[in-house]
Amino acid sequence: MKNFLTHCLLAVLLAYTPSLLAQEGPKFTLSGSADTYFRANINASNDPEAFILGSSAAPATSFANLPGFSLGMFNLIGGVEGEKVGVVGDLVFGPRGEDAVFLSTGSANIVNQLYAYWNVSENVKFTLGNFNTFLGYEVISPASNFNYSTSYMFSYGPFSHTGLKVDITAGDVTIMGAILNPTDATDYNLTGDYVFGLQLGYDFGKGSAYANGIFQEGFYQLDLTAGYDITDAIYLGLNTTIADETFSGVAVYLQAALSETFKLGARAESFTDKTGSILGSETESKVFGFTISANYTIDNLTIIPEIRIDSLSDGKFDLGDTDLGDSLSSFILAAVYSF
Repeated sequence: MKNFLTHCLLAVLLAYTPSLLAQEGPKFTLSGSADTYFRANINASNDPEAFILGSSAAPATSFANLPGFSLGMFNLIGGVEGEKVGVVGDLVFGPRGEDAVFLSTGSANIVNQLYAYWNVSENVKFTLGNFNTFLGYEVISPASNFNYSTSYMFSYGPFSHTGLKVDITAGDVTIMGAILNPTDATDYNLTGDYVFGLQLGYDFGKGSAYANGIFQEGFYQLDLTAGYDITDAIYLGLNTTIADETFSGVAVYLQAALSETFKLGARAESFTDKTGSILGSETESKVFGFTISANYTIDNLTIIPEIRIDSLSDGKFDLGDTDLGDSLSSFILAAVYSF
């Protein structure tokens, strides 16, 4: 049934694309990305059988953790935009997509985003439906991240929300308020509870900063993201978050454009697991992650070689052959195509 619905949806998109593109009025757009990668541990076992049994060493973060030559996802985004209203459908296929929509079931487990919006005025916009989270520095699509692997803060924060939000723009300041289903309950409200979301943003010319928050009974998460163009070629980013009594962290991103086609960047992250459940410890534990990535662009294709080192303060990585260690080094070579 799932494959039948998927084929029907793709057939409709392909059938109506030429006519919609030719029409005046509402404009149809189609975009997306595809990614694939190779991953290997440097100081640990790469035994695929160990991975299947759940003991292969990998960082406890999302998406880029499969061994050997592996698939990411195919992302297809269709939108119809009118003068004041529009709709967006965002479909994902592959392991990364499945992980991104992990609480969805049936045919909905390929829906990454599905929302309608209304531009009430130049300064006020309402959005209703399922949309990716406004918290955090990183996003689900690798086409919009510099590093291919993801941070701990991103991995354990929300991926998506379903609800109603309003965005208000006042000069360089933006304000967003939302009422949402429980985090990652994207198909429908599972419990009857609701989450409130807030965002305050400021654009200061060479950069911007956003203070974000989600609040519900018994839980909150506060988050700050910021970015600044130090020069035309050097960029500095920041993300820090605290999720009630669950986790907290801070990450710094530094990127430099060495030419029109080649960039080099690093991410340094300190993450605290307050309960020990995330990092596999019986008490509060910390991990420091350092990732260095290159981005080499050929037309719409970006090749990303990456080295990542994760170090635990309490707890051990399973390095294979019964060996345990507090540090894990790994290598990734990814290809990301955007269209």
